[in-house]
Amino acid sequence: MQRRPCLIALGAFAAAPLVAPGARAAQAALRFPADFGAHPQTRTEWWYITGQLQHRERLFGFQITFFRSATGIAADHPSRFAASQLVFAHAALSDIEGKRLRHDQRIARAGFGIADASLADTRLRLRDWRLEREPSGDAAPSRYRVGVTSRSAGFAFELALASTDAPLLQGDAGLSHKGPLPGETSWYYSQPQLETGGTISLDGKAFDVTGRAWLDHEWSDSFLPAGSVGWDWIGINLDDGGALTAFRLRRADGSSLHAGGSHRSAAGALRVFASDEVRFVPQRRWRSAASGASYPVEWTLETPAGRHRISALLDAQELDSRASTGAVYWEGLSDLLDASGARAGRGYLEMTGYAGTLRI
Repeated sequence: MQRRPCLIALGAFAAAPLVAPGARAAQAALRFPADFGAHPQTRTEWWYITGQLQHRERLFGFQITFFRSATGIAADHPSRFAASQLVFAHAALSDIEGKRLRHDQRIARAGFGIADASLADTRLRLRDWRLEREPSGDAAPSRYRVGVTSRSAGFAFELALASTDAPLLQGDAGLSHKGPLPGETSWYYSQPQLETGGTISLDGKAFDVTGRAWLDHEWSDSFLPAGSVGWDWIGINLDDGGALTAFRLRRADGSSLHAGGSHRSAAGALRVFASDEVRFVPQRRWRSAASGASYPVEWTLETPAGRHRISALLDAQELDSRASTGAVYWEGLSDLLDASGARAGRGYLEMTGYAGTLRI
């Protein structure tokens, strides 16, 4: 039986939140370092980090996402218990060798020393989970620290991440189009190629790790455009030092309602993709025993950056977040292969709406 999750805020993808028509006037352009911080005047926001980690020959994927969601209760409500802002978090660790995904989730109202999303900079906390950017007077370089401990799922990570370039402004200088209508946009930037190092723990056993990660930060006021049931998205750190983003919003029949993305070369040249320049073609599928959803874990992808194949490094990377954001979705470490079959990059693939149409 298909589940119909209730989406409050689901991270990683540039497609979920959409700015309502006329909302663009509220912000004319991205400004750093101010826009590293939270935007509580908008309905939904997230900070999303994914990446690969290596301990000798052993490979891991990791994900940490913090969400901030405005409830509609006024911030100046006389009751200090009024939940005007909610903070959610998802964390996951994919053990490729062990063929196992571990994940956990949390939710709390902002305040009371429990949960917070700072306006001043990227500084997020939900109990003992945290994501913090070291204060800096400009946009580059940025250095982040991440800490997660999940006793119930038996994993933890403490990581330091450093950017190698300025933020990548997605879409039109940070205004990313998510649908065919003019107002269907969100504010969105990425920080690819984050040099990463630290420790992870599995069932109490610690591993020193190094690797590469990707950060997305996005905020907006609305959600999916009419006619869409979910999306497919990739954020890939290319082996040559570049970065590739691609996404599409998907109709119930599997066709694309809208698509987009970008390619930034190692030298910094940026190409933003039009909707008709991106084509996702599903290939091999994997069916989840837990949800019954069938996910394309291999794709053919065509963009102005070339024709590639996307291949999951572990099929079973489905996350059940019904205890927080309400959705069941697939998100996992994947390789990008060129036309000859050689690896061109590695990063994360996310797929939503396969375990049931996303509902507000």
